Amino acid sequence: MLGASVYVVPFMIQRNVPGIGDRVLLAFLFAAIPAALAALAYAILASAMPRAGGSYIYASRGLHPYLGFVASFSQWFGLSIVIGVIAYIIVPFFRDIAIALEMNQLAALLETGFVRVGLALAMIWAFVGVNIMGTKLYERTLIPLMFVMFALGGIVIVAGFWFDHADFANALMEREGRTVPDGDRQLDVTTFLSAAAILFASFIGFDAIAQAGGEAKKPGRNLPLAIGIAIVTVGSYYFLFTAAVYHAVPWPFVAEEAAARDITAPGLLGYLLPAGWAIAIVAGAAIALINDLPAMLLSVSRLMFAWAEDGIFPRWIARVNPKRHTPETAIVLSGVMASIGILGSHFAGDFFLGIDIMVTSMLVNFLLMCLTVLRLPGRNPALSNDVQVLTSRTLQVLLAGVGVVMLSLFLIVHVVKDLSSETSAWYFHSTPVWLIVLSVASLIYFRELAKLKRQGVDTNTLFMKLPPE
Repeated sequence: MLGASVYVVPFMIQRNVPGIGDRVLLAFLFAAIPAALAALAYAILASAMPRAGGSYIYASRGLHPYLGFVASFSQWFGLSIVIGVIAYIIVPFFRDIAIALEMNQLAALLETGFVRVGLALAMIWAFVGVNIMGTKLYERTLIPLMFVMFALGGIVIVAGFWFDHADFANALMEREGRTVPDGDRQLDVTTFLSAAAILFASFIGFDAIAQAGGEAKKPGRNLPLAIGIAIVTVGSYYFLFTAAVYHAVPWPFVAEEAAARDITAPGLLGYLLPAGWAIAIVAGAAIALINDLPAMLLSVSRLMFAWAEDGIFPRWIARVNPKRHTPETAIVLSGVMASIGILGSHFAGDFFLGIDIMVTSMLVNFLLMCLTVLRLPGRNPALSNDVQVLTSRTLQVLLAGVGVVMLSLFLIVHVVKDLSSETSAWYFHSTPVWLIVLSVASLIYFRELAKLKRQGVDTNTLFMKLPPE
């Protein structure tokens, strides 16, 4: 869950949602509420159904088979595209490191489209290989990166609270001979909710934990525990990180810069820090971006594996490597979709479309998870009895019910904002893109489901039991 969005999204939000101004931290806190409720829904369901496929297994067994597919396909599509977006935006961080080291020729080379796309694709397929090799190599790759990210991100937090707005104003005048602009503090509710819906995306990642299912040790206990640890520790880290940057850098300057160009936390603090420290922060951001890739590839590949294992997608997708015991076909296909995300970002010239698609997808996914918690006892009492965390039904209904209300509100606000925004073409709106892709996938789902029924498979029984571990 500890990813790189915190280096970019809380600051670029000033361009994507003009007018949010100095309410970013408040919107961040508000966004954490439905994220925490969704995390609790995942923890409840993971304790009862610890299987690969996470959200697909939960909703297909506890809500409705098709809604299970909708929830998981939304997750698969949104995250797969964003994997490509992440790989694509890593390269400019490498470029900034080269500039700081005065390696101008290398920096210019990294600006070229061929090199940028090539490096992004290379990173995607390197981590496809890591996932195919199995969880031991995955652990050796991910855990060290996490500790490095915390350490380098700590530099941002300390530096941000060390300096204040007056220090930044002096540095800006000394370096560029200009003053910090004035800011308009007016804010309406719609703007606030729109910003919160986008910042909500910073908290996703705990859902990837659930996809590993039975590959984890003692999954009924460890999956919910890991989800809880992730949402509390990483959520706190994100808020401290964002608060530190805005403590040092005035929000009107952030808004003005965001309107003119892509900005990041390292770039903003670069006005205040020596070159060496700035390089360390940029390196931390690059590592954080790289760290996103293997976890997200694991997550989306297990969704495809679960579909194929149930027979609602072609069964050859569920092929498992006989030596590594990993779903290599599903991993490779997820890598292909991520590669499309890279190419789409490059040719569109804007990565925020991918982020908007992810927000739409994950809001739908989390909403359906909360509905599954509400419906599980009536739909599948046997699995409901296996819940091991938050076993009080009253508490489950309260948490899931509030989650449904808040996530529905976020989804409505996000869709309205998306459809009402001005773009050069209809396909730069995330909502119609999501609907079209889901419609195509649904045709495959219903075709494969009809094939199962013709083969004499009792689909009602199939979707009431967990698949084998």
